[in-house]
Amino acid sequence: MKSFHKILEYQTKSELEFNDITDAVKDFAKNTGIKNGIINVQSLHTTAAVILNENEPLLIEDMKENLKKIAPKESYYKHNDFKIRTVNMCEGECANGHSHCQAIYLTPNVTINLINNEVQLGIWQRILFIELDHPRPRKVQIHILGE
Repeated sequence: MKSFHKILEYQTKSELEFNDITDAVKDFAKNTGIKNGIINVQSLHTTAAVILNENEPLLIEDMKENLKKIAPKESYYKHNDFKIRTVNMCEGECANGHSHCQAIYLTPNVTINLINNEVQLGIWQRILFIELDHPRPRKVQIHILGE
């Protein structure tokens, strides 16, 4: 069994930004030489997600609105109360409790089959990396196992 991995680096531009990374994953899979296996695509952040869904502009707008309703930015989050929070604090800490709460409804990773060196996706399925927080550098790791 062979194993390959790669980290994709992105600079996001906005909150609730959906990035279609399908082609990058497919290109990497083709170049590994693995014919049959499993691809894992994983966000390396707690306020970003990776999902399989349709990349249709109106649907993306619907998903953004849904996430805003699930965990509104304006709500009170203890995570954002820096007078009481004492854990996992760093220089320049931002108020992003809503982003963490949105993330629990999504997935940090997706696993996809690789058969005959073809990434197995349904007709409308795309791999989407979602920025739930503010613009910043982000990393997505691809790991492929197979033969």
